[in-house]
Amino acid sequence: MASSENDKVETSTQRWLGYRKEIKVLDCTIRDGGLMNSSRFPDSVVRAVYDACADAGVDYMEMGYKNSAKIFSPDEYGAWRFCKESDIERIIGDSPRDIKLSAMADAEKSDYKTDIVPREKSPLSMIRVATYIHQMSLALDMIKDAHDKGYETTANIMAVSTVREAELDRALEMLAESPVDVVYLVDSFGSFYGEQVNYMMAKYLAVCKAAGKEVGIHAHNNLQMAFSNTIESIISGANMLDATMAGLGRGAGNCGMELLIGFLHNPKYRVRPVLQCIDEVIEPMRKKLGWGFDYPYMVTGFMNCHPKSAIEFNSRPEKGKLVDFYDEMLK
Repeated sequence: MASSENDKVETSTQRWLGYRKEIKVLDCTIRDGGLMNSSRFPDSVVRAVYDACADAGVDYMEMGYKNSAKIFSPDEYGAWRFCKESDIERIIGDSPRDIKLSAMADAEKSDYKTDIVPREKSPLSMIRVATYIHQMSLALDMIKDAHDKGYETTANIMAVSTVREAELDRALEMLAESPVDVVYLVDSFGSFYGEQVNYMMAKYLAVCKAAGKEVGIHAHNNLQMAFSNTIESIISGANMLDATMAGLGRGAGNCGMELLIGFLHNPKYRVRPVLQCIDEVIEPMRKKLGWGFDYPYMVTGFMNCHPKSAIEFNSRPEKGKLVDFYDEMLK
């Protein structure tokens, strides 16, 4: 029997480094980008990203956070800090697209027992639990709660570049024994180089794969390494990949979706809808939101610390005086 045109495409793409059928791509433009504007995206922007992700063949879109209105005032934060089912349903309308939706719940910032409803009552398919190492006990409870409610789950351990190795090893062992589906390596401060990513991915994979878990990567771009570190993770065996359109995200931003799906060479992904969304929706917000590689963010990346100091510096009148910021950070 003669091979089909699709078979020929698949055979050629399988020779490409980035091509694996099991790889899934998650767009976190609205969630991570919401850290630059208190999650105050108008519906038109959220809908445009949703349609672009669906048109591009992206597997998951993260709508925002499932955070507590007791901690984050609805007067100060937009709808996508809370991701109420009614708000999500308003975006997807009566004809949901072929894409799974997720939301992130932060340990100690989420009323997860009440605000995360059973899966059958929500448009969401996945709950991503974000946790610092000292919050692991709570995070495990959150993961079990979401799993028992019918959701796919991930664990995103933040700031691992500052965590003692023995603590991280224990956390991974605990997650291996939990019902979590995916464990993410998160480069919170954008401080990792390729060698560190390879080392950390080997650690995560050794524990998680043996327990039937997938491993993911969420990279920040303080040292302009988000894309290359995502590639290193793919080579190592990561199958869940986070990205945002034009890198929109906290501070220096994230791995660019347009770069990632172009690299993957999987014919199910299409870059044109992403480029159109960037052109029409994302880039017009850049001047106001001010994300992307920036020298103060580079400094915080070198120093392996949270970019909040750089974000604050960039809001001050002396913005642009890089040496002053560098010297301030050394004190």
